Amino acid sequence: MVVNAMLLAIDSGNTNTVFAVFNDAGEIKGEWRATTPNHQTSDEYAVWLLRLLELTDLSAADIDAAIIATVVPTNLRSLKVLCKKYFKAEALVVGEEDVDLGVEVLIENAHEVGADRLVNAVAANAKYGGPLICVDFGTATTFDIIDQDGNYAGGVIAPGINLSLEALHMAAAKLPRVAVERPAKVIGTGTVSAMQSGIYWGYVSMIEGMVARIREEFGADMDVVATGGLAVMFSEATRIINWTDKDLTLRGLYLIHKRNQA
Repeated sequence: MVVNAMLLAIDSGNTNTVFAVFNDAGEIKGEWRATTPNHQTSDEYAVWLLRLLELTDLSAADIDAAIIATVVPTNLRSLKVLCKKYFKAEALVVGEEDVDLGVEVLIENAHEVGADRLVNAVAANAKYGGPLICVDFGTATTFDIIDQDGNYAGGVIAPGINLSLEALHMAAAKLPRVAVERPAKVIGTGTVSAMQSGIYWGYVSMIEGMVARIREEFGADMDVVATGGLAVMFSEATRIINWTDKDLTLRGLYLIHKRNQA
């Protein structure tokens, strides 16, 4: 018997997959993050997720709907089977023809835009209003532009911070693997501090420069919202970011599902 009808929202990215449970009021009742696996089966997902639900005093019976956004096509089938087999829910999939986002995608080929970027655009416009730039610190660092009508108007894709660090380590024999940290000074006095400065302050400069160029080209003084795992760390270093919103993608999934149930 379903006691409280809830939504299972799944955001499957290249690095991490996030599962969240929303109640009818749009409140997150549980949220869990895992490394995105290759070829994980629906049963393997279920073993992990059902146990986490129990630890949050939830169960599969509490959930009656699901929505998925993924940029990893090989995982989509397993996630859909997970929703149907264990939660008795036919999942909405962002990007499929019958899913209404409520926004126009104003680029040459709408199918090229990652599902997570469209979901971010929906959530950012609903909460902050356009024109707006959404910066997502993920596997890639993306800049997505929402126009004054809330439509997705295009974007920019740059290598993510951790990807850049790994490439630097792999390509240069004498450079170690280092963690992303905010150095006290720009000028490094050793190899590690110099690498950390190049990555951290280099990305801050890239963000500030890219936002300035986008604003100039778009012709508007656009606000900036940041999301993703490293958003807080970089938001602290620049005034160009107006808001940091760690749950932006998940809230977008909730809003899209709500719209498609109306």
